[in-house]
Amino acid sequence: MGQITNTILMVRPATFRSNEETAVNNYYQKSGGNHQDLLQNAQAEFDAFVQKLQAKSVNVIVVDGVVDDDTPDAHFPNNWVSFHADGTVVLYPMFAENRRRERREEILNVLEEKGFRIDSIVDYTAAENDGFFLEGTGSILMDRVNKKAYCAISPRADEELFIEFCEDFEYTPIVFTANQSVEKERLPIYHTNVMMALGEDFAVICLDSIDDQKERKNVLDHLKEDGKEIISISETQVAHFAGNMLQVIGANEERLMVMSSDAYNSLTSNQLKAIEKRCQVVHSDIELIETCGGGSARCMMAEVFLPKA
Repeated sequence: MGQITNTILMVRPATFRSNEETAVNNYYQKSGGNHQDLLQNAQAEFDAFVQKLQAKSVNVIVVDGVVDDDTPDAHFPNNWVSFHADGTVVLYPMFAENRRRERREEILNVLEEKGFRIDSIVDYTAAENDGFFLEGTGSILMDRVNKKAYCAISPRADEELFIEFCEDFEYTPIVFTANQSVEKERLPIYHTNVMMALGEDFAVICLDSIDDQKERKNVLDHLKEDGKEIISISETQVAHFAGNMLQVIGANEERLMVMSSDAYNSLTSNQLKAIEKRCQVVHSDIELIETCGGGSARCMMAEVFLPKA
């Protein structure tokens, strides 16, 4: 099975604002603005992003959000669901109560209508009742080829639940804590995919965020063991979402690295060269989504590995 896919699920925002329920531990998001103006501008950013991906022949399946659901983070679907090559769909327990409404069965129906096969659903959402969370491919970075999974433990990524996922799907768990400085205090980064991205033969990672030296060495050892070139980014670049990028497949099997314009502009020429020797970079301006939502390009894309029916 491959590490990357040509098919991406994206959810167009129907309501948009800074989510007060996620702001408690997402230190990147900032509130402000009239909700209707915010929505129109966020939709414009979303549509332009989708068009850039489609122009590169990425198969983007767009589903509209639901106004009545009041789900201001619905455009980050990778946190509640993942789609696997054996026909399995995984549903994940979410930290914020209003984000749990993002889980919609009709989205699975859309994928089946598009010709994908769903054979089984693995549902971890009951853990919400006990206050344990694991937010999809935000929390879990899967090395699908080498059967390893990386997870930065945080209020949104419970270690025992992550271990259970790894046992169920036969991944080797690599656990660590990634921190950021918030008013001179070191606090956990809310999602692994903010400080780390896994490509086929490289990894973009903020090693400085892993304060524990043994944990840092363990992560590095695993990446190097699997032949990944390390592209190291700084904590300042993480704040510009330079860790929140995703490798996908475009036309004629071309490799693309998708990121926001803010992330792209934060990278040094050497970092860009390291990426561009493997992939064409695709970037889009999603400044409002990043500022109000506290997430970026990778969070907006749920990879679809499901087999065709």
